[in-house]
Amino acid sequence: MSEFKLSVVIPVYNEVRTLEEIVQRVRAVNINKEIIIVDDGSTDGSRQVEEKLAQLPDVQVYYHERNMGKGAAVRTALQHVTGDAVIIQDADLEYDPRDYHIMLQPFFEGKAKVVYGSRFLGGPRRAMMFWHMVANKFLTFVTNILYDTILSDMETCYKLFATDVIRSIPLHARGFELEPEITAKVLKRGHRIYEVPISYAGREYHEGKKIKGRDAFIAIWTLLKYRLVD
Repeated sequence: MSEFKLSVVIPVYNEVRTLEEIVQRVRAVNINKEIIIVDDGSTDGSRQVEEKLAQLPDVQVYYHERNMGKGAAVRTALQHVTGDAVIIQDADLEYDPRDYHIMLQPFFEGKAKVVYGSRFLGGPRRAMMFWHMVANKFLTFVTNILYDTILSDMETCYKLFATDVIRSIPLHARGFELEPEITAKVLKRGHRIYEVPISYAGREYHEGKKIKGRDAFIAIWTLLKYRLVD
């Protein structure tokens, strides 16, 4: 374990209020790691924060000249990872990096190469918006039917992969359809997903939450599409 390295991928779009804090929280976790930030065309001052963060020895920053979506930012970051495992970390404060140890335990024990942190397995959480919760549960239900699994939280941000697994999957998503695309392709390749409970402090739209209701319909289409094609 002493030689293990975790690659933390952080897609950023207009997160100037929380970016520096989340990077500090990630850096505080006692794991050998690299932090790969991809700025997805921010216009709110995030880039000025990133220029300062780029001076840190464990942080790399890459830029999209225009906003292309979360999926595109993650795909760019994956080109630069050098760790043994990869975890996706949103740039807000909804997910707590202290949960990395919980996420990594099944990986270190050899139980799974793909681990999801579930917001619905009993971990502490700030009350979610009701319809947002309903959409999450419905999309997970559709996933379970189409891909013969029993996930509790397909749409979670906290997804951890062995690097060889995530690099073997051709990804095309540009936006939030990244979550169903990754899940569909992981399951179609025979990787059973191990879930662990995590904490969650969901934010409201006035606080900067970006996913919209229309993204649920895109997610359903993505799940159906990759059930039929790869």
